[in-house]
Amino acid sequence: MIRSPSLVANPLISTWLRFAEDGTVVLRVGKVELGQGIHTALTQIAVEELGVAPGRLVLAAPSTESSPDEGFTAGSQSTQISGAAVQSVCAAARGLFTAAAARRSGVPAASLTVVDGEFRTPGGEIVGSYGSLAGEVELGVEAPELPPRDGPAQPDLRRIDLPDKVFGRPRFIQDLDLPGMLHARVIRPPLLRASLHSLPDGLPASITLIQDGDFLAILAEREELAAAAAERLSRSVRWEPRDDMPDESKHDAWLRMQPCETSVLLRREGARGTGIQIRADYSRAMIAHASIATSCALARFDGRRLEVWSHSQGIFPLRAAIADALGMAQSDVVVHHVEGAGCYGHNPADDVAFDAALLALRTDGRPVRVLWDRAAELGSAPLASAMSADLSAELGSDGSVRNWTYDVWSNGYNGRPGYAGNPGLLANGYRAGGQDLPPSVDPPAEAGLGSGRNAVPPYSFESARVTTHRVLSMPIRTSAIRSLGAHFNVFAVESFMDELAARAGADPLEFRRSKLEDERARAVLSAAAREAGWDRRAETAEDAGLGLGYARYKNRGAYCAVVAEVEAAEEVRVRRIVVAVDVGRVVNLDGVRNQIEGGAIQAVSWTLKEQVRFGHDGITSVDWESYPVLRFPEVPRVDVLVLDRPDQPSLGAGECVAGPAAGAIANGVFAAIGLRVRTLPLTPQNVVRAIG
Repeated sequence: MIRSPSLVANPLISTWLRFAEDGTVVLRVGKVELGQGIHTALTQIAVEELGVAPGRLVLAAPSTESSPDEGFTAGSQSTQISGAAVQSVCAAARGLFTAAAARRSGVPAASLTVVDGEFRTPGGEIVGSYGSLAGEVELGVEAPELPPRDGPAQPDLRRIDLPDKVFGRPRFIQDLDLPGMLHARVIRPPLLRASLHSLPDGLPASITLIQDGDFLAILAEREELAAAAAERLSRSVRWEPRDDMPDESKHDAWLRMQPCETSVLLRREGARGTGIQIRADYSRAMIAHASIATSCALARFDGRRLEVWSHSQGIFPLRAAIADALGMAQSDVVVHHVEGAGCYGHNPADDVAFDAALLALRTDGRPVRVLWDRAAELGSAPLASAMSADLSAELGSDGSVRNWTYDVWSNGYNGRPGYAGNPGLLANGYRAGGQDLPPSVDPPAEAGLGSGRNAVPPYSFESARVTTHRVLSMPIRTSAIRSLGAHFNVFAVESFMDELAARAGADPLEFRRSKLEDERARAVLSAAAREAGWDRRAETAEDAGLGLGYARYKNRGAYCAVVAEVEAAEEVRVRRIVVAVDVGRVVNLDGVRNQIEGGAIQAVSWTLKEQVRFGHDGITSVDWESYPVLRFPEVPRVDVLVLDRPDQPSLGAGECVAGPAAGAIANGVFAAIGLRVRTLPLTPQNVVRAIG
């Protein structure tokens, strides 16, 4: 059994659990709630393992002051890593309390059961409880890694975070209000790197202007005053660019011409055959996070201790980055997590937290609240890199594939705080003495790669080579977004597989199944096809068709197959998405469905609509008109089939659907109108270009 990294880093039971005399159990975790329902899943694991009612367990809000350090909540790994740690910790605690109850009662430990936190004999006599035994059990010991308990599946625990959200009660960081709070807005240049050229005079007396090098901010007693002053100032301040932007219309070619770091991910040699040589190239524009709520943070400094409230994905790395940038001891910086309304990767949560921290140092102990506006959210946040790929393969007369070659060009996908020895915080590059952000790197292979994520195909080919080219320059900031490079790579791989199947005159489903050795992969493909009516696809209406996509996330995570029913008339529309997933042992079925449905809808939006636009003066897609996302009337029906594997380890569900959905939609366009569109998004303009 592989020991959970979270348990290795935080081995003591007392780090995770506290038992009160009144029977309340406090669970502390380092993984944060991002709307994905992970706190519900971890709560369910804990109550099932401890044998307590859900109402007895309180999951504490993550804080660097009291929670275990579990790094970033990213990569669809929380259930398998944090869940495994919580399960082992709770199992170990239950064992210690059972032993204490046995000592107290003289009844063998093996005979005792736990019912809602009470230890009972075979005859039903209560001999102790977690509350009454808390003083007799030492929790400052290491928890061994233990397998899940056998037993029937428990009913899904209802989402613990949703009632507040449904009924509009304050829960998000945007709702947080600290006594004596000041409101702030930051004014940034339109380009990533630019210097302040000139400032206008004549701000109202009620406004305080903060300047630190090229960092500019407005402070005011009321939010509307800060917002109005920032809007006026941003229109009149002048900046001197320090970067040249590429031509948007030639961005794909520009990407391929830059200096890059080349890595070979797969090299399997084989002899040349006599088959047909097939080649194609694919590309995708940059994508924004585009959360509906803009990023927010609060901070307070008492002269020694800096407290920050943030919706960051990694409160411990953020604490380290803030301390590094400000020259403070980490012990003097505390970061509390508060939920934000929307998170799909490395959004500006860390940047706005550092904005607040910088300003809190200047407000004589008063807390500061910083809220980004829409233009900043879409124009200054990290973006998902544009990507471009060349594919070629040799197709045999028998449908065999050899000499598969895949080359992909992309910026890196890791610009998170602390990477590459840099605090990685936007404002730190503007303040006097700060550090500019270096180009993003890629996560290592053990973390699932970045631009190379899912670039290695899941199929068995006699010979293959896969190479990534990480671009080392970019005047537009890139970093992690949901699924990283897998959205594009799976789109390209699955589109090309469809092209090969068409040239071979084969059923795209059977063509894939014949080249998959993993039974679980074939199972999700068959399940999705069966539910979508794949065998009846010839009966679809004119200008409509079914497309197929498959991947195993990171080639070692969740299995996912998608069938998309696509209509391609005046524009491409997705009518229905059928998703079959295998996430191993299912902890919370509702949570899995929630993640898959949300991921599928977001993938439809990315694949059909989303594209960052820019010019020589910077990002120009800074509102919902210039950066359109999927609207409610355009949302397709989504059907999710979950193949439970209770005998297998749990796998994350949050990111596995993005790539297969993109591939299925593009292949659905071909099925509908016989046209291969190899550029994302599948806008009318790109469809027309493909016709040309």
